Order: sequence, then structure tokens, then C-alpha cells
Amino acid sequence: MKKITLLAAVIVVASFASCKKVYTCTCTYSSGGSSYSSTSSTGVKVKKKTAESWCTAQQSTGETCTLNS
Repeated sequence: MKKITLLAAVIVVASFASCKKVYTCTCTYSSGGSSYSSTSSTGVKVKKKTAESWCTAQQSTGETCTLNS
């Protein structure tokens, strides 16, 4: 019975733990046959949803940005 209780407690704790990482955002821009890219990092551990919003905010007109973990 103690093993079941311990296992249940571990599952509950794991479900509340957030999966935070340091993400990078790579933006590319093509103009006149040339391609330019820049990479920036969140610098701190954040959730994926926050990183996606941040990466979208990094995007300038004509650029395509992708999020990397």
C-alpha cells in the first residue's frame, strides 16, 4: 500500500512540474538571392508557450523565425 501511495505522490508532483528550457529563435531573411540568418536566445529557462510568443515578437517584416529547444 505504501508503494502505491508513493507512486501516486510522484505522479502528482511530476504533473505539476513545469518543463522549462532555454530556447533559441533562429530568424532568416532572403533578399535578392541572398539569405541572412540570426539567432537569439531567451537566456533564461521559460515554458515553451512563452518562448513561442517571444520568438514571434523577434520576427521582423519579411523574416521567418523558428523556435529551437
